[in-house]
Amino acid sequence: MVLSARMSEPVAHPPAPMPHHEVSLGDGEPSALELLLHRMHASSDFPSLSRAVTRIQRIAASDTESLASLAGEILKDVSLTQKLLRMVNTVHYSRTGGGGISTVSRAVALVGFAGIRNMALSLVLLEGMQDKAQAGRLREEFVRSLLAAQLAGELTPGDTDAEEAYLAALFHNLGHLLTEFYLPEEAAAIRQLSQGVAGQPPEMSSEAAARQVLGLGLEALGVGVAKSWGLPDSLRSALRRPVGAAPTRALPRGAERHRWLAALANDVALTMQLKDTAAARQQLRRLAEQHARVLNVSAAEICAAAEQARHTVAQLAPAIGLVVQPGTATHRLLTFGSPAEPAQLPSDLPASGAADGPGLPDGVSAAASGGVSAGASAGASMAAPEGATSAAAEMLAAGIQDVMNTLSSDEFQLNAVLRMILETLLRALHLKRVVFCLRDPRSQHITGRFGLGDDIDTVLRKFDIATRPVAGTAIDLFSAVCLKAVDTLIADATDAPIRQRLPAWYGPDVASPSFLLLPLAMKGATFGLIYADADRVGGLALPEREMAQVRTLRNQAVMAFRQAG
Repeated sequence: MVLSARMSEPVAHPPAPMPHHEVSLGDGEPSALELLLHRMHASSDFPSLSRAVTRIQRIAASDTESLASLAGEILKDVSLTQKLLRMVNTVHYSRTGGGGISTVSRAVALVGFAGIRNMALSLVLLEGMQDKAQAGRLREEFVRSLLAAQLAGELTPGDTDAEEAYLAALFHNLGHLLTEFYLPEEAAAIRQLSQGVAGQPPEMSSEAAARQVLGLGLEALGVGVAKSWGLPDSLRSALRRPVGAAPTRALPRGAERHRWLAALANDVALTMQLKDTAAARQQLRRLAEQHARVLNVSAAEICAAAEQARHTVAQLAPAIGLVVQPGTATHRLLTFGSPAEPAQLPSDLPASGAADGPGLPDGVSAAASGGVSAGASAGASMAAPEGATSAAAEMLAAGIQDVMNTLSSDEFQLNAVLRMILETLLRALHLKRVVFCLRDPRSQHITGRFGLGDDIDTVLRKFDIATRPVAGTAIDLFSAVCLKAVDTLIADATDAPIRQRLPAWYGPDVASPSFLLLPLAMKGATFGLIYADADRVGGLALPEREMAQVRTLRNQAVMAFRQAG
């Protein structure tokens, strides 16, 4: 499912995660669950993990949110953005986009809304469980869940069903994963009871051990946390492991089928971690034969899907920064049935004016090199640095190529291209905010339509740039730039001559110490504006090479409007 961006629709702020005291799982369980949620919320990591999952799920479940909302949410987290782009540029996904995907906006358009949602939730789960003494054990749990999710997707026909099955398998062992990370002492006690000591059988199952140690089972804990995150009923139902033998008939699409599929996928992933390869192969075949009828596929197809899922995860693991040591359970899983090592970690992704019109305000002068100007007092250097190409230049170049690929392809959509341009500027220049403005046909004022960055909804509502001189009124800086159609860099907006020429609407909610204005013009008339700002004086003093690339992106925005007609 690919949703079109809505230019006039601001990104809504998602609600806070459901308070843990509102979660109810049944008689006897709420008190234990509340206590465990309270302890996990006391961790510095769990609240941010919960907020991230809740926000992403809310956007994905909404009928009114767009791909722009999802891309904007992902872009708030630099690490998440980088890992996701690495994922979509692996061999597994590159056949979809032709490789070289450098913006989240294009990734969403190519891979699909729900596909990117699933990637983001996987990575959020990983990001929320880094570090700590049990990092190795957590890595094993996460990779096993990731392979199970990938396998569930492989075995599910139809895009929508595959996406739901993916999440059911990914979160199937959520309670176990959360216990390992946030309650390590209890997790160790559960392992001791369920695994036993050397030479002796275990005292009880892991579920029974968890109920003794925690007061409720790992499955119930996972379902309770999933409810607090706002995951839908159908998904929470799929997190509960089915009881008894597999049905002898094929199950239709839905929660019950997802329960059996998630259980199978996780059992397969666990089997592929076993030290005894021969025994693991036999167990894999037994699992495939037991579940073939319920999934309406052959046992051979299940084994083939397991190998494909393993191959995919072996590519994804290094792309998201998972270092796998030989001899570990994770290494056995990623190399199961193949002597090849997981793929090596790829190199980092790269994480004109009209002649007429009023003059620019005092303290601002257009540069002869291409219409870029700076506050006179700032004295910003525009010289290109010596040495290798900067990271900003590489990222800008990658974004330019990404936009060009989209402009020349069947996937062209005006709003998607504009989002790519803004996203490239935001990431490459480390901006505080970037805003796209467009002329309102009724008022003829240029107003904010959409953007990315800090408090963007508030900022969008403020932009109101007059495009015609008003008799008896001094021309403010923004109006002058649009009337003159000249690119303008203000390196120090705190300088007195500059402050005097800023419009009234550019007040405390918007004002930044450094900003860049890039008018969009056709036939000598400005119809739009890209506004970008930084949170420090001189934060946008770019070398000429990077500034030329920024102008190219602006020109691509104009090209996109021409192409859209």
